[in-house]
Amino acid sequence: MTTQPIEAPSTGHVPAGDPLAALRCRDDILQAMFWMRGEGFGEDTDAAALSRLISADVALIADQLAVLVRDGHLEPVGERYRLSATGQQEGGRRFADEFAGLQLTAHGECPPDCPHCEGIARDGCTHCATTRVPEGLGSW
Repeated sequence: MTTQPIEAPSTGHVPAGDPLAALRCRDDILQAMFWMRGEGFGEDTDAAALSRLISADVALIADQLAVLVRDGHLEPVGERYRLSATGQQEGGRRFADEFAGLQLTAHGECPPDCPHCEGIARDGCTHCATTRVPEGLGSW
């Protein structure tokens, strides 16, 4: 007779031995909940709804919701969760970081009389550059 190893109950720390997946999941949860709140889809949600939105396993999401509660980013509301004040800040920061590159004006999309872009190469344009050009290197 062989004995099977006893599987420890989930602690919400490491899903299937993949701490990176847990971190990504927590990041996605905070961003999704921030977005949902901002778009008026509600103040609270549950693991099943988040699973449909971020395409992650419900069990992984449930574990990470517990971690986010423990860390003070979420507050339980019955069987659902809502962002705490720190969760709103952190979710907003992560959401902004994730989509920052999509918020920039593309070089040349400005009106014809744009004083920032006219006659300037993209890498030297302070208006369109995605990174700050060190002082003295631009043509402006």
